[in-house]
Amino acid sequence: MTPAPASFRARFLAGDLLLGAFIKTPTPHATEILGGVGFDFVVIDEEHAPFDRVTIDTVLLAARASQTAGLVRVAEPTPARLLAALDDGAAGVLAPHVASVEKAKDVVAACRYRGGKRGFSNSPRAGGYGKLGVWDHVDAADASVAVIAMIEDPEALDAIDAIVAVEGLDGVFIGRGDLTVAMGATGPADPRVRAAAQTITAAARTAGKPVCIMVADAKEAQDWRALGASAFIVGSDQGFLRQSALRTRTEFSALPAR
Repeated sequence: MTPAPASFRARFLAGDLLLGAFIKTPTPHATEILGGVGFDFVVIDEEHAPFDRVTIDTVLLAARASQTAGLVRVAEPTPARLLAALDDGAAGVLAPHVASVEKAKDVVAACRYRGGKRGFSNSPRAGGYGKLGVWDHVDAADASVAVIAMIEDPEALDAIDAIVAVEGLDGVFIGRGDLTVAMGATGPADPRVRAAAQTITAAARTAGKPVCIMVADAKEAQDWRALGASAFIVGSDQGFLRQSALRTRTEFSALPAR
């Protein structure tokens, strides 16, 4: 039986092997498909795809229907963006460009009720449309929402030990794409980017925090699993579509013309 999406945070914190993908297309269908084949989570990409709040809300509903955890990579880690995703029922958030302790603390505060500053409402999906009372909703939300900082700026490396140690921050996502561009590197496999990613992973391991990273395939995941990563994003809905379409086009190109 597939674990309930609500258990995502507990599984993430426990270091379970988790498989996810980015959702770039603002419709529910890809999420239903990925959930249906057993992906543990999807990440709705508000930062780099054409999502608004209504489409995020719809895709989060599809995630629930297909029994996969729906996370949101917010366009920017402001309290308003984070609150919108969480009120709509996201199992967690990826906060981009967390490059300082102060930013990490601000993100955590915006996502937590107790000890934080999350704006309260139990009337949206997250509160069961009023089903949960005030403190039942507070406790359920604080227990289930995963707060993940994206470490993707070189300057974050100077404070990485302190960033990952921030109380209430559940884990980190290593953004090798942004690190590649910022460092002027050749790609994610460039020694400089790999060294940065290993530094982040080591800091997270010391702090007892899990690591999520985007990989090309299971073979690369095995490499990073050995270094301490446990949650893996493999491609996106658009990437899967393109790969399958290209494979089919290539196969048909090999057929005789007549």
